[in-house]
Amino acid sequence: MTATPLPRVTIKDVAARAGVSKGAVSLAFNQKPGLSEATRDRIFRAARELGWAPSSTARTLAGSRVDVVGLAVCRPARLLGLEPFYMEFISGVESVLVERSCSLLLRLVRSPDEEVGLMESWWRGRQIGGSILVDFRADDPRPAVAERLGLPAVAVGHPSLTGGLTSVWTDDATAVTEAVRYLAALGHRRIARVGGAAALGHTSIRTTAFDEAVGALEPATRAWQVATDFSGDAGARATRSLLTAAPAERPTAIVYDNDIMAVAGLSVAAEMGLRVPDDVSLLAWDDSQLCRLTHPTLSAMSHDVHGFGAEVARTLFGVIGGEGPGSHPVPTPVLTPRGSTAPP
Repeated sequence: MTATPLPRVTIKDVAARAGVSKGAVSLAFNQKPGLSEATRDRIFRAARELGWAPSSTARTLAGSRVDVVGLAVCRPARLLGLEPFYMEFISGVESVLVERSCSLLLRLVRSPDEEVGLMESWWRGRQIGGSILVDFRADDPRPAVAERLGLPAVAVGHPSLTGGLTSVWTDDATAVTEAVRYLAALGHRRIARVGGAAALGHTSIRTTAFDEAVGALEPATRAWQVATDFSGDAGARATRSLLTAAPAERPTAIVYDNDIMAVAGLSVAAEMGLRVPDDVSLLAWDDSQLCRLTHPTLSAMSHDVHGFGAEVARTLFGVIGGEGPGSHPVPTPVLTPRGSTAPP
């Protein structure tokens, strides 16, 4: 006995399930304006329930590939694979893309110039419908390139860095200030920061905020800042250089620009026979799962990196749909004290 094949689900079925026209379904999946968010969500839910996705061929023939979002990252592959921030950020982006039957085109590049060439190639080749831009620098060329190409893009960075592009950002300056004030309130008067790459805009913002926060404390407060490449090895070297001074000359608290470096710093302290937090307090950034697996657990500036990535993706679809430029701050990282910080 031959089984009767199941009928193929069509756009008409999705429209009927969602209570809209076929044109509305097309608008939703092609990220075009003219629909409320509630209607779009209803259409996407109906498509998921029926197991339907639009033909990628048809969507490509209609114009640019709205079902693919581009993301280029200028970081070494080995470092990116160890960086909890980017893994959580990308998972947040993907959580939104999968709801809309879209894909992420991820590429690692070696320089900003290479990324500019990639942007042009992707857009002119109709490989993407929009792009997420990260790791902004002073006088970054990418906003002007995106405008010239007409490329829908969302910038992950402070509006002062992103040249008028729609931006999604965290208030790093306020978070750094909170970290310094917290350590000072514990009684620390020798505070160091192990920062990221000096060329990056958000590193510069944190550097300035750290200097200003320390400058607002009592005159006897001493401070150090060391730039790195965000890697665990660089974080370990920076920590070792800070802690090799005589006890009265070394910092009693260190703030790190990411979790990997804070974990490396914890290992260096143990290697040097220093107790955390009795001899030195350590404070991480981002608060990934790593911070809760160490002993002692690491105090951190916590924020929802997965939610951050999801908000970036939702904002990009708004730009693709015709929304004008805007600034979208997300909640500022908040201090989560754990076992690695205490009075000196």
